[in-house]
Amino acid sequence: MFSRLLGQKRSREVLPSTGGRLVYAVGDVHGRLDVLQMLVRDIANDVLATRPPERPVLIFLGDYVDRGPDSRGVVDLILTLKSDPAFDVTVLKGNHEEALMQFVQDPGFGSTWLDHGGGATLAAYGVQPPSTRMDSDTWAATRDALNAALPASHRAFYQQLELMRVVGDYAFVHAGVRPGVALEDQSERDLLWIRHEFIRDRGPFGKVIVHGHTPSEEAQLTPCRIGIDTGAYATGVLTAVRLYGDSQSLIQARSQRRIG
Repeated sequence: MFSRLLGQKRSREVLPSTGGRLVYAVGDVHGRLDVLQMLVRDIANDVLATRPPERPVLIFLGDYVDRGPDSRGVVDLILTLKSDPAFDVTVLKGNHEEALMQFVQDPGFGSTWLDHGGGATLAAYGVQPPSTRMDSDTWAATRDALNAALPASHRAFYQQLELMRVVGDYAFVHAGVRPGVALEDQSERDLLWIRHEFIRDRGPFGKVIVHGHTPSEEAQLTPCRIGIDTGAYATGVLTAVRLYGDSQSLIQARSQRRIG
């Protein structure tokens, strides 16, 4: 296992600014506690080396659960970071957290959630998925078991996730924004789910949008958006973007362990 700091991608003249704040944004984790632990360690080391005048901002872009093996451990680690006064932590909501909470409210959503990796989250909380996918009574029992297994701190975590954080010239969201719509008018559904309409648009979007949700082999740094979902659950590569003043760089944690 190893991690690496990747250099700035574009010339300084065209880069937006954080207004002097040191900011780290972490892409989609999807239950990969192993690489998240590595990435957090390297972020902490970078903060010690940089010694910013203000608390560094640490933003998680959503999709902490599903697909990977340790959704519960991921949430525990983020909760620990939220209680650490060394960081100014923002935790954003992803579409997979929305799916989990939809299942908690409606067990009939269970088979759909299972198709998108929910079985791994159930297992992480010690709950066995139904063997018969269309049995409504069994899904209701599974939902009840998950409700019983969720620690109060985790339930509050999922219920209190934010949709957007703005720092300087950057706006941080899970999926992206609807082109042509002001940031303050964006719908929750677009912030959590939009994909092609946003990815294909060259902007501008009012701020430089830092997002996850749409996986790619390499992080995407463009003048109007920065995409940092590198498919950690399958590739073992978890990416963060480091923004400080008008500089941009990437920190990546890698594991040889692949899933799927």
